[in-house]
Amino acid sequence: DLQRGLFGPLNKQVFVAMSFDKTLDIAWTDGLKLGIEDCGFDALRVDAKEHNEKICDFIIAEIRKSKFLVADFTLHRNGVYFEAGMMMGLGRPVIFTCRKDELAKAHFDTRQYNHIEWETPTELRERLKRRIQATIAP
Repeated sequence: DLQRGLFGPLNKQVFVAMSFDKTLDIAWTDGLKLGIEDCGFDALRVDAKEHNEKICDFIIAEIRKSKFLVADFTLHRNGVYFEAGMMMGLGRPVIFTCRKDELAKAHFDTRQYNHIEWETPTELRERLKRRIQATIAP
């Protein structure tokens, strides 16, 4: 079931794809992570989970296990685009976020999606919480 991606919709895990740049640590701890946890889900950022696998295999397995994915495009890391695309390919929801001053740099393939624009981690937390509550089934 895991290989076919059937386990994920039943899971409480949410995969978070984002830049690991230190300037975004507070967006993770005080924004994304808390907004997801406020809705009763478990936020996963791959650099925070111990493993012994190849990182690409680990990422793919964790995406397959996740109910939905939150992709923060701030700083526009290629991996974020890949991970969001993979989740979309599985037919599961992706919530797009981006810091307001970075949104104009979004790639044309993703620009048409409704991004949560944010300026502070507190704003990110609240807007993400509202989006999850409005669009994701418990």
